[in-house]
Amino acid sequence: MNILQNILDESGFDRMISRLAHEILERNQGVDNLVVIGLRTRGEFVAQRLAAKLTQIEGGTVQTGVLDVTLYRDDVRHHLKQPEVRATDITFDINDKHVILVDDVLFTGRTVRSALNALLDIGRSRTVQLVVLVDRGHREVPIRADFIGKNVTTSRGQEVRVRLREVDGLDAIDLVSTEA
Repeated sequence: MNILQNILDESGFDRMISRLAHEILERNQGVDNLVVIGLRTRGEFVAQRLAAKLTQIEGGTVQTGVLDVTLYRDDVRHHLKQPEVRATDITFDINDKHVILVDDVLFTGRTVRSALNALLDIGRSRTVQLVVLVDRGHREVPIRADFIGKNVTTSRGQEVRVRLREVDGLDAIDLVSTEA
């Protein structure tokens, strides 16, 4: 993979999380009745950071959880190997809550559609609001994010690579070429 552009560095990453947290607080008028759920893998770490920032700004406690949508994906049967299923970790009731669903990159919308199906199996939330670090377009289903860190125009031969301190040792977002 060839890095075409550095979209965000470590300091910009922290500013983005702060801005997203403030936007969430403004729309929801605080953290009452709010829960944050991240999609495995990188979405879970972004969700933890958002929840920590929401708590730092507003006080109180924001419950966080992790959602694995592997078995809800419509493309799981197209893969030859056995999918790796990891645990969903939501230890609280989401009924009548405002769920902040967090993912790193919004692309076709299929992962988010899978997540919405998984959430319906867990409970009936009052609202589901989608937060993504990057929206790169190319939607295949009618999904849009409520809160977006950055909109990045991409081609099909490009990919947005999000690196997080918890997984990769540093925070960065890069636009990379997947073409040879």
